[in-house]
Amino acid sequence: MDRRDGRRVPSTLAMVPSSTSGRAALVALALLLALPACSAADDPDAATVDPSPSIRTLTPLPPPPEPPPTGRLLADLRQSSRDAALGRIQVWLDNDTTGTVTPTRIVYRDPRLRAPLVAERLRPAPAQAERGYTLVLPDRPACAARDERVTGQVVVRHDGRTEPVEVEDPTDVVGRFVRARCLELAVAEVARLRWSDEVVAPGDVPVQVGDTAALTLVAVPTGEPGRELVVETVGATPILSPVDGSSAWSPRLRVRGDGPRQEVRLPLKPTRCDTHAFLESGGATALRLRVVLDGEPGELVLRMGPAGAAAAIDFAVASCGLGNT
Repeated sequence: MDRRDGRRVPSTLAMVPSSTSGRAALVALALLLALPACSAADDPDAATVDPSPSIRTLTPLPPPPEPPPTGRLLADLRQSSRDAALGRIQVWLDNDTTGTVTPTRIVYRDPRLRAPLVAERLRPAPAQAERGYTLVLPDRPACAARDERVTGQVVVRHDGRTEPVEVEDPTDVVGRFVRARCLELAVAEVARLRWSDEVVAPGDVPVQVGDTAALTLVAVPTGEPGRELVVETVGATPILSPVDGSSAWSPRLRVRGDGPRQEVRLPLKPTRCDTHAFLESGGATALRLRVVLDGEPGELVLRMGPAGAAAAIDFAVASCGLGNT
């Protein structure tokens, strides 16, 4: 027998031909592995092998050290569904320094907005922490610059100094707002769109579980001649959906600027009946419209007024049978 790495290897290993079939090779290998155990007692030179298996434990490596602070303020823009409903965004400051930063004034400047936005709810930002500050969006942005690809800037006054901070806008919060708001203003030159405050349910009896209803979209033309607005589709929300189960209504409402007042009813049912949908859906009564204005397509969000929103949610709750839970 040969010696390889301090262990005896049966010389008969060389006898297994390379052409042996898979099953025969496994049988031969099993026999060969059994030979050392059988011949160890007969061979005084055989090495003693501890039959008990050894278990190695791995010591977990410590996490890598945190990188040192950059000593800078970082900023980005964000908008939740609640922010959108309230007509605002937030600038978040990341205080990547070793001390607390106490802002006394935060201003966001952007050429797509007619004036700088001044942040509200100022409060200290501890070291290595983030804080969000509210910016109220204007009613009329600079629509001539709506398609520009620009980067805004935040100027922070804190602790006796004024510091410019580049701001990231990864989801194009400002761009989306400007384009949508400018489309809303253009649509308003042709017709005023609104939701009726009433959600029409069957009969005058209280809503029963499983009932359907209807939303009413109202279009009041401005009298502007030669212009036309078409409402192609109205998207569903996490709470309100078409009765046919589709993801959008298709009213194809055509409104002339100098035409008559028009209404269209959208048959309605609850989208979901779990309480999570009602608690988490900040945009439940904000419906997205795909429109064509003077031949140009676009999208805008048409929100229900407080009375209409309350009526729609009350209907969905009653139709889901959640009123008494």
